[in-house]
Amino acid sequence: MTDALRLGVAGLGTVGCSLIQLLARQKDVLESRCGRTLSVMGVSARSRNLKRDISIDGLAWHDDPVTLATAPDVDVFVELIGGDAGAADISVRAALKAGKHVVTANKALLAKHGGELATLAEKHGVTLNFEAAVAGGIPIIKAMRESLAGNQVSRVSGILNGTCNYILTRMERDNLSFAACLEEAQQLGYAEADPTFDVEGFDTAHKLALLTSLAFGTQINSEDIYVEGISSITPQDIQAAAELGYRIKLLGVAQRRTTGIEQRVHPTMVPLEGHLAQISDVTNAVSVDADAVGNITLSGPGAGGDATASAVLGDIADIARGLRTLPLGVSVTELKPYVRARMGAHEGGYYIRLTVSDRLGAFASIAGRMAEAGISLASIVQKNRDGQPGVSNGPETKSVLLITHQTTESAIREALVHIRSDGHIVGDPQLIRLEIA
Repeated sequence: MTDALRLGVAGLGTVGCSLIQLLARQKDVLESRCGRTLSVMGVSARSRNLKRDISIDGLAWHDDPVTLATAPDVDVFVELIGGDAGAADISVRAALKAGKHVVTANKALLAKHGGELATLAEKHGVTLNFEAAVAGGIPIIKAMRESLAGNQVSRVSGILNGTCNYILTRMERDNLSFAACLEEAQQLGYAEADPTFDVEGFDTAHKLALLTSLAFGTQINSEDIYVEGISSITPQDIQAAAELGYRIKLLGVAQRRTTGIEQRVHPTMVPLEGHLAQISDVTNAVSVDADAVGNITLSGPGAGGDATASAVLGDIADIARGLRTLPLGVSVTELKPYVRARMGAHEGGYYIRLTVSDRLGAFASIAGRMAEAGISLASIVQKNRDGQPGVSNGPETKSVLLITHQTTESAIREALVHIRSDGHIVGDPQLIRLEIA
């Protein structure tokens, strides 16, 4: 039997505690599968005396995670602190420089510093694994980095944030407002007290940046992602999607274009019969289009202690078996510069909701502006503010729902600028893409 693999765990929140419990519960199975014992030697967290569901008796306590990361009796530093700076960044760098393997669930850290950290791992001959950083318990990093190595990927997309998916599911299921569903998500622990990072799409963008690098062999770039959140989605939008045969999801999409790589995060209407439309509540899903395998979709729990700990433990088990893979699939020196593609023709149409002043000629003017921009309308529906079909002699404003045929992002934006300048609409237009894939 090979010597034990010695672990240091920094961060004893939900995932850290679940990891220690899982290691104990699966001790014999892990030893059999890995050919060696996995032993936690030390831990670090903000507070030693905080009540937890685990016992840390017998484990070395480190107030400073850097001392844990560089401890002589630690082979693998497991970073579960979170954040793209401070203790997480400093301790991970210290571990890599000390020749320690690193396993992390920190997508924010990797989205910002992933290239630098991968370079350190390569330089010091150690592993940097991060399966748990994207889509919780779904093994998408291993699939992209290893199983699909013989494929040319053209597109990767997915539901990558459980908070947003839960909110959208509840809005549709019970005809609730965004605000009501967000409050419920916070009460259940699915959303933070400040939910901005999740609901405005930034969490999804960080995860997408990592998938993009693995899919296309480019440098990580989370700054050039087009990002929209879900806070503007209304029950009327949810209802309109259902009537059209769609369901609204927050998608992260990365796609190879002739002008570069397109990365975008935004609410999307996906066909009801498609797989992504069936993903509900806090579940995540990732879909990959590649030349050899065609399309594959992986779905499963995108968050939660046990699910995320499972992904962390899978990375640790690979290290225990002696499996070493370059962090980003290829050497950092071989990563191509990221080139942002122009937002080209969208594979599908657009849903546009306008609040229009109820006066003569307004609707004709809107349709005319769309035609001037070369946009073909599949339908135009006028509704009362409560979402019911209406007539022009009702309230002072009406909701107008437009569905376009396939067009370009630039054409839509140009038309909306002119429509706004004509003075016929009130407030901001709602724009949601319709995906055919």
